[in-house]
Amino acid sequence: MKIRSIFLFVFGILFACAAAAQSFSPFTVKDIRVEGVQRTDPGTIFSYLPVKVGEVFTPEKAQQAIRALFSTGFFKDVRLEVEGDVLVVSVDESPAVAQIDIAGVKEFSSDAIRKVLRDQGLSEGRIFDRSVLEQSEQELKRQYLSRGKYGTTVQTTVTPLERNRVGINIAVDEGEVAKIRAINIVGARSFREEDLLGLLVLRTPGWMTWYTKHDRYARERLAGDLESLRSFYLNRGYLDFNIDSTQVSITPDKLGIYITVNISEGEKYTVSEVSIAGQPAVPREELEKLIRIRPGDVFSREKLTETTKAITDRLGNDGYAFANANAVPKIDKDEKRVAFSILIDPGRRVYVRRISLAGNVRTRDEVIRREMRQLEGSFYDSAKIQLSRRRIDRTQYFDDVTIDTQPVQGIADQVDVNFTVKEKPTGTVLLGAGLSSAEGIVASGSVSQSNIFGSGKYISGSFSNGKVNRTYALSYTDPYYTVDGLSRGFDIYQRRTNASSLSVGAYATDSLGGGVRYGYPISETDSVSFGLAAESVKIQTFATSPAQYITFVNQFGSAYRYAYGSAGWGRETRDSAIFTTSGNLIRASAELAGGTISYLRLGYQIQYFQPLSRIVTLALSTDVGIAKGLGGKPVPFFKGYYAGGTGSVRGYRTSSLGLQGADGNALGGDRKLVGSAELLFPVPGALQDKSLRISTFLDAGQVYAAGQRLTPSELRYSAGIALSWNSPMGPLKISFASPLNAQTGDHPQRLQFTFGSGF
Repeated sequence: MKIRSIFLFVFGILFACAAAAQSFSPFTVKDIRVEGVQRTDPGTIFSYLPVKVGEVFTPEKAQQAIRALFSTGFFKDVRLEVEGDVLVVSVDESPAVAQIDIAGVKEFSSDAIRKVLRDQGLSEGRIFDRSVLEQSEQELKRQYLSRGKYGTTVQTTVTPLERNRVGINIAVDEGEVAKIRAINIVGARSFREEDLLGLLVLRTPGWMTWYTKHDRYARERLAGDLESLRSFYLNRGYLDFNIDSTQVSITPDKLGIYITVNISEGEKYTVSEVSIAGQPAVPREELEKLIRIRPGDVFSREKLTETTKAITDRLGNDGYAFANANAVPKIDKDEKRVAFSILIDPGRRVYVRRISLAGNVRTRDEVIRREMRQLEGSFYDSAKIQLSRRRIDRTQYFDDVTIDTQPVQGIADQVDVNFTVKEKPTGTVLLGAGLSSAEGIVASGSVSQSNIFGSGKYISGSFSNGKVNRTYALSYTDPYYTVDGLSRGFDIYQRRTNASSLSVGAYATDSLGGGVRYGYPISETDSVSFGLAAESVKIQTFATSPAQYITFVNQFGSAYRYAYGSAGWGRETRDSAIFTTSGNLIRASAELAGGTISYLRLGYQIQYFQPLSRIVTLALSTDVGIAKGLGGKPVPFFKGYYAGGTGSVRGYRTSSLGLQGADGNALGGDRKLVGSAELLFPVPGALQDKSLRISTFLDAGQVYAAGQRLTPSELRYSAGIALSWNSPMGPLKISFASPLNAQTGDHPQRLQFTFGSGF
């Protein structure tokens, strides 16, 4: 159809040109008249004519005029006539698109569909072109193919309207989504097919594919899966591995997809030698220490890539931004061995001319630039640039931070470094709940904004209005109170706690307090903090309160006013504060109080992350606390430690562990020991989705009262599974734990969850 239209169009032009060339002799034009225009301005036609009044009009110029007017696309017919010395241009305008109606579209938004049409040249107000309409139909079908809908039909209807206009109706029958029914890998001998299929993103329908949509075929995903398959074999020594062919077939009803991948594994190779060649700009001994693959090892492309990257990064630390380290192989097919010569070309040492930022719509430039460790005008240092990226990531204001280094045109020793960030919602509304047969659901919440007005400052307000806590608190932090990184924050709170419905001894407190705190970085990973606060507390006991609580109140009173100072040290080396896979977080703290009550509290927390594989991370954590009363006074029971529940020992009710009173409720203690071991991995079927994470865990912990021996046999253990999801509505965490050694009087609580909403 399209070829026929083009043929008729070209034939019409040639015929008109030939007719124009034979119908008149050259003459001097005294006037030009335009006929047949309705929407087109006559001046537009005059601009395309190769002749003006007073000039000689020839058959050759007639041909040029007709070609030029036809090429505008405004006209479906053009005629040139001569009346005496007057040139008459008669045109028949092409219709304009008055309106476009779209029906049956559910997979895409109406705006997205109209953008596709505009990109093809079809939109309201433009000249109607049948070929453009056909191109638009095909593009719409391609868009649906990318969503796995192979049975989609697109039907267009063109309706003539008054004043030489047309209305276009596009009716779409989307049909059903085609699902992958089977994926076969043919030729695998050394590995099981099901293990290889586990490497792929594409898969047959499963329990999570409703969310991930990985059971829908996409050419781009298949290409990525084939590369994952290739990497798997190359990392295990199969240097000759090859993907011979792939076949993708669809069932006649266009609802099922079958994928077959034919592979040749080849033989496994070992490494015979790895050497460094070329002219390295740093000591050769330093580079040799960076080699990750050694003679006798099974060949691994991953280790070889890590080696070349480590070498280029090391050269980059000295300003060689465009250093190259290429591994040249020498293969011995008979012995199944391969030797590598790493050829190093450091290039020229360069300076950073300019650092630019992009993507920060809300966040001010200074908030990002103050995290930079690479400076403009200094030597390029890849280690400092990567440290800058990690520091920007740790602010938790952004979903992603990418870096692009560009050479400066015309200057060989200068580069520009471009940081591009993707902002995320930094305000949260958090809701928490615990579920048990005794207490039901206890809700609490908080509202916070960690990047208020894009300034990097933090402000939050929290509340709790459940059976146990009624809290109102305000907190404010300026992480850069001074330019050298001194932070300052304020806290004000009013809290009423009624522990009668918890698994702790019954009491109630009314607290009012506030304080100021400071923090200062002493290195790129370490920081210290200190603060001063004051608090006023009123205690209420009940007839059901433990005797220890009543005795304390009778001896020291029911109202307390005191001040306390705090100091702490922290180390942060995690690769990401959100999706952590390596590094650790360490905090040590001390709190000293004086007034109507006096005590000292010491705390130590550590979180350790170690990747065990490409997808599995081991997370270990420990939380230790010790408290001691001063001035001959015991530790106030409301300042003691409690354990159990979310963030502590899952599987037990909140604050239920430790020494219990006569009523079976926990009394708290002056020592706390809590630990956890957790395996973190993506949700099966959603390996590439970093918003979803599942874990299996083993928790242990206990609280010890004054005079009670700290014996490991008293620890309580639990094991279970947990799911964390950074959903579009905010973070969601669910855990289901089973106590492993619950004793008589313990309070199990197997299901616990928290939910938050981002804004």
